[in-house]
Amino acid sequence: MNHGGHGEHGEIKDCDAEIIESVLSAATRVHQAFGPGLLESVYEMALAIELTEAGIRVQRQVEIPVTYRGKALGVGFRADMIVAESLLLEIKAVEDFNAVHLAQLMTYLKLLQFKRGFLLNFNCRLMKQGIKRVSI
Repeated sequence: MNHGGHGEHGEIKDCDAEIIESVLSAATRVHQAFGPGLLESVYEMALAIELTEAGIRVQRQVEIPVTYRGKALGVGFRADMIVAESLLLEIKAVEDFNAVHLAQLMTYLKLLQFKRGFLLNFNCRLMKQGIKRVSI
């Protein structure tokens, strides 16, 4: 599996405003269809369908390798979704975001060398209440 958008020589990958708009619109459509209360994986799969049908490349459960001093540690994390090889999405269905969610997203952005990502919490009354933008 492709590791999704590792920047060469330390460059930070960014996405354009059109991709962001497409993602937020798709997340809103999924939320309107299901409402709160389902498993994160359901929202993730539905969002992947929305984006794929819009012609946007989506990778789900992408392994993020971790290295230390140039050596692979053989352990890693999984990003919920990578969109257009440049935008990280972490899908949540939680009461509210907490500091751990934010720290996790920031770490993943650094490991992937991505400029921005979103925490998307589908367990809220309105989708716009469940969107947190993060940039590094």
